[in-house]
Amino acid sequence: MKKWLREYLLNFCFLMLTFGTGVFYFCYYLVGLVFGFSMSFTLIGIPVLTFVMRTSRTFMNYDRIQAKFYTDITIEPVMKRTSSGSYWSQAKVELSDIRNWKAVSVLMLKFIVGIASLFSAVIFFIVPILWILAPCISSFADINVGLIRIDTLPKSLLMMGVGLLFAYAGSWAAKGAARWTGRYTQWMFSVRR
Repeated sequence: MKKWLREYLLNFCFLMLTFGTGVFYFCYYLVGLVFGFSMSFTLIGIPVLTFVMRTSRTFMNYDRIQAKFYTDITIEPVMKRTSSGSYWSQAKVELSDIRNWKAVSVLMLKFIVGIASLFSAVIFFIVPILWILAPCISSFADINVGLIRIDTLPKSLLMMGVGLLFAYAGSWAAKGAARWTGRYTQWMFSVRR
């Protein structure tokens, strides 16, 4: 039981973390790229774009560590590039490397995976917990499941039993959702290479 609960909570944390990082990556790269491109005519945007491209390796390695910790999927790290020469030659190398652009695009696509992860977390974790707590909640809040109003103790106990069954069955589905999210991280690394 302890192992099941630990895995259940780890899957929930991973799905919610995937949503958070997906939103962060999307916003970070959207703002960074739009600002960099719009300011590139003044030459301020070139260093911004170079910095944004360099962060893709750091973020992908962060996702690799997440996938290893939560789903035990092993992925080879992205090595940092050693750069030499003037700043403008380094910027040219970073901006012309197609792998950086692929990495940025798959990191931005993690926003969609994050929304699916949030949906999975709500369905497989939050809903069963609310159903399990139905006997406690029904005394001070109106609970309706579809057209059925949960207003008596037998109905709320039945809802609690259904919540326990759904939590157990949902743990398997949540494990699959977490593995799918980890496989997306693995796919990100195969696209970047």
